[in-house]
Amino acid sequence: MPNIKSAKKRVDVTERNRLRNIAIKSGVKTAVKKVYDAIKSNSGEEIIKEAVNKVYSLIDKAVSKGVMHKNTAARKKSRIVSHVNKGDVPA
Repeated sequence: MPNIKSAKKRVDVTERNRLRNIAIKSGVKTAVKKVYDAIKSNSGEEIIKEAVNKVYSLIDKAVSKGVMHKNTAARKKSRIVSHVNKGDVPA
């Protein structure tokens, strides 16, 4: 437990940021699952395209907030598009 006032503040800030990061990452994971569900259920091209756009938006926001590294974001986007083009979902 920190004794110095500024260290106590840092603990509070770190906890707040941790919770925010978890929420953002969870949102990205949920959006990715929605894309895979759309692929699996053979939804129309328009529905899949909307889902992919939503994922791209969430991933880009995560990168801008510093939650996700830009290379991680690029890898995730690449894998999503690869699955969309193939028309399959990962196991």
